[in-house]
Amino acid sequence: MAQVRTRRKEEVEDFVLKKVLQVTLTPGPNDGPGSGSGMVYLEQLAAELLSEDKELALSKDLLERVLMDRLSVYREGTEPPFLYLIGCYRRALEEGRKVQNMKDKKILAEIQDTLSQVKELCVSYAGNICLYPDMFPQPVIAAEEKHSDFLELILAEVAPSVGFDPGTSGGGPVGPSLPHGFLEHFVKRFEEDGVEEIFNKVFKDLQQSVMKVSPLGPFQGPLRALVLLASYAPLAKVLVKHPAWHPQGEFVNGRVLEVSSILGPFFHISVIPDHPVFGNGEPNVSIQCFSDAANRRPADINSSSATIKTMMHQLYDGLHELLLKLLRSSDTREPVLHYLADLIQKNAKREAIQSNPFINASNGMFVCLSAVMLRLCEPFLDPQSSKKDKIDAGYVLHKGRVDFSSLTALHATSEEVAKWVDKRNFARAEGFRQAQLQKEQEELRRLQSHEATTSNNGAHNSLSGPGQAASEQVNYSFICECFFLTARVLNLGLMKALSDLKTLLTDLNRQKEAVKTLKGLRGPGAPPELENELNQAKALVDRLSMDRLCYEAQLVKDVDIMQDALKFYRLMVVWLVSLIGGFKMPLPTPCPMEFASMPEHFIEDSLELLLFASRIPRALDGFVLDEFMSFIVMFMGSPLHVKNPYLRAKMVEVLNVWMPSKSYSPSLANSMASLFEGHQMALQYLVPNLLKLYVDIEFTGSHTQFYDKFNIRHNISELLEYLWLVPSHHNSWKQIAVTEEKGSYLKFLNLLINDSIFLLDESLKKIPELKEMEAEMANTAEWQRRPPQERQERMRLFHQQENVVRIDMILANEDVKMLQYTSAEITAPLLLPEMVERIAAMLNYFLMQLVGPRRNALKLKEPEKYEFRPKELLCQIMDIYVHLSRGDSNGVFAKAISSDGRSYQHEIFVAAVEVVGKYQLVLPETTVQDFLALAQKAHEASVEAMDTEALLGDIPDEFLDPIQYTLMRDPVILPSSKTTLDRSTIQRHLLSDQTDPFNRSLLTADMLIPHTELKAKIEAFLYSHRQ
Repeated sequence: MAQVRTRRKEEVEDFVLKKVLQVTLTPGPNDGPGSGSGMVYLEQLAAELLSEDKELALSKDLLERVLMDRLSVYREGTEPPFLYLIGCYRRALEEGRKVQNMKDKKILAEIQDTLSQVKELCVSYAGNICLYPDMFPQPVIAAEEKHSDFLELILAEVAPSVGFDPGTSGGGPVGPSLPHGFLEHFVKRFEEDGVEEIFNKVFKDLQQSVMKVSPLGPFQGPLRALVLLASYAPLAKVLVKHPAWHPQGEFVNGRVLEVSSILGPFFHISVIPDHPVFGNGEPNVSIQCFSDAANRRPADINSSSATIKTMMHQLYDGLHELLLKLLRSSDTREPVLHYLADLIQKNAKREAIQSNPFINASNGMFVCLSAVMLRLCEPFLDPQSSKKDKIDAGYVLHKGRVDFSSLTALHATSEEVAKWVDKRNFARAEGFRQAQLQKEQEELRRLQSHEATTSNNGAHNSLSGPGQAASEQVNYSFICECFFLTARVLNLGLMKALSDLKTLLTDLNRQKEAVKTLKGLRGPGAPPELENELNQAKALVDRLSMDRLCYEAQLVKDVDIMQDALKFYRLMVVWLVSLIGGFKMPLPTPCPMEFASMPEHFIEDSLELLLFASRIPRALDGFVLDEFMSFIVMFMGSPLHVKNPYLRAKMVEVLNVWMPSKSYSPSLANSMASLFEGHQMALQYLVPNLLKLYVDIEFTGSHTQFYDKFNIRHNISELLEYLWLVPSHHNSWKQIAVTEEKGSYLKFLNLLINDSIFLLDESLKKIPELKEMEAEMANTAEWQRRPPQERQERMRLFHQQENVVRIDMILANEDVKMLQYTSAEITAPLLLPEMVERIAAMLNYFLMQLVGPRRNALKLKEPEKYEFRPKELLCQIMDIYVHLSRGDSNGVFAKAISSDGRSYQHEIFVAAVEVVGKYQLVLPETTVQDFLALAQKAHEASVEAMDTEALLGDIPDEFLDPIQYTLMRDPVILPSSKTTLDRSTIQRHLLSDQTDPFNRSLLTADMLIPHTELKAKIEAFLYSHRQ
């Protein structure tokens, strides 16, 4: 019986090994290459066994000899050595499952042991082939293939999915894949020796396979393969130790990291246009999706954008899964963080307006990196979660992986930050030293009490010295590192790309105007090169249009990335506010240094993203903006916390686009109305802080401050007009007008009047120039005779003047309208001595321009094109006159009107009423009657003033104001220049400029010295002449 059992085992073993190894020692009629059976006759091994007088049967003892004989000679029509070994491993698995049903458990165990040995040898030989490709003969074609057999099998293995993209092959190769368990077996076998050399080439091949691939190309397979390999801890270590994981060297810059690092080409996959030298890979997305976009259906463009979004999200998800696997392991976390930090540092100059593409990485790479970093932050983005407490401001203040010291801080200079950090470090070190000293003394007393001298000495040796604390590297939590790395990546990535998109749109509009201008130059006398210039301009418009669509496909149409970034910046503002004690007013003063030292771009990026997202349909749908509103209300009026006035102005710009009238949908408009009308902090502080910012923005420190302030105040004015109609904000406005009647509100009115005068005056002066140019172009015959260059220059100047007048009129209309609706209820500040003459002079001047003898000079063919509506403007000015007259119980307004020697004429008031009647302008009859009554009062005051002037005769010079040259009523002495002025004159000056007008030294209203002696003389002079 025993002999039968042995023979049976050998027969079974031979039978199984023939199937697994696809070899035979006894040739049959259908064996051999090309026979179709797959069996290979091992003639040499068979001869050797016969010479050794051994049975011609395959067994466990012959396995190595069998494999060596099978692999040593390449037989035409058979598999290459590596693929043969993979096939053997797979067949060994299959046979192992089949023999499970054998009744003889002893034979079963022996067969299973043999199959295990087969798998072990297959793995060993496969690894050796990877290490030594020339170890066995290879088919010629295998040497010419793009990838190794091993990589092809890995790609085939991941073709369906590896977690992040179920159901999509993504262009990966389809064919034989790795047998179950082979990769684990392989990694374990070569972990100690060979795994690095084998997989370094695999990782490099994966990198090279996506080097010139666009989002429409086959990137998914290599990315899945990378994710799969990183799932094995030994391979993850190999990946982060790869020489190309994080290239080092003197000449390694941001672009080199993008091109040469393992992950760089994966992050580079994007539709955002890159420099032509580097390109965006194949297939060309611009041409395939957006060529001839002007003649394509919107549905086609939207379909292409949707496809791009899907592909990009597959890329984002895959890279996120890869980084997450590496970051979860303590063995690979540091190299990943170091790589990300160096990527940021070496691309720090990307924030420049003109970024050098040969030194810095592409927009595409950093937008992709932005999306991946946002996914890493997702678990801790809830602002209500306690996880935000792990974010430590010290990460910014102390140079670690990323250097923040060169970035502009919110309120502190770099010198102030450095000094404060050094002082704090010294305090910490001193505190540590004192604590250690106390611990040593306590330990000494304890040991002495136990009479343990030896232990006492040991305790002292174990304690760290005070110098250790100062030099010890601070370890920050992953949440902290991830938060600040993401903040820098977004600044250099997503936000930079959005900025470049705005620049692109500006260039596109400019080129469209150029095409329009060139078309206008066609005709007789046109230069021969005109058509060539026109074609070049059209080609540039087409290219810029494709670039725009590419940007929009990856940024604008991807609402998900917008909302992820908004969640991040919501956490950012909540965390920043925590540095000053939370969402409460008033703000602490002086500004806490932790807050003052934070980079300015933390806030600026938040605001820029809010501006961009507010203009994208659905980007704000369902998003809670309360924290952003609180942040803006708190800081927009506080130069003591946010020094940059343009940053605070951007806060108003955000609020401006949030106005319900500018919302892209009724549902969003309702949400915004609730935000403005129900936010408690806004109801109390929004209007006061807007009025304060209106004043603060007068001086920004920039060389363009004079023009910048008009644009900023435009946003404030639109917002204030909306808030005036909201009852709670309306009441807040009236309250601030009372409490700050002679303070900040008076400064606001002064600047409002200044702007109104300048803008209206500039606009009205340019209108005659526009009329002259319109007349030139209307004379067609004469116009065509002019040289094309001259016509082009005149048209350019005409369009430029058109834009200037239109913008100035928009701003002027807002200012006049604000004076109109506020003066209906708030008149007292406008009737103060330092203000009443200015408002009267302004109204007189513009009334004369609109209805005076030269009003015909303001007639234009299309005044609405320039936002010039003279009839509406006249009604508004007459309204302001009447509002102030109704609030004037002392008659000062009528006197101020009549004392205006520049523009006051009684006949102008009469003419204004005639114009109202002639053109049937919409004004209440009571307003017209009150206007006529005011005109009569002013006329009477004028007559009285002339009588008084005649009565006084020659007034002594010492009684006259040196600036206005009028009789002073309340003379004051300026403390530094010792000049005497009338109080109303100098107070009017101080509303705009708190300096002595004669020597520019600091001067405030409380520094004025009453000139009581001169005032007594003036009063005596007046009394004597009245007698």
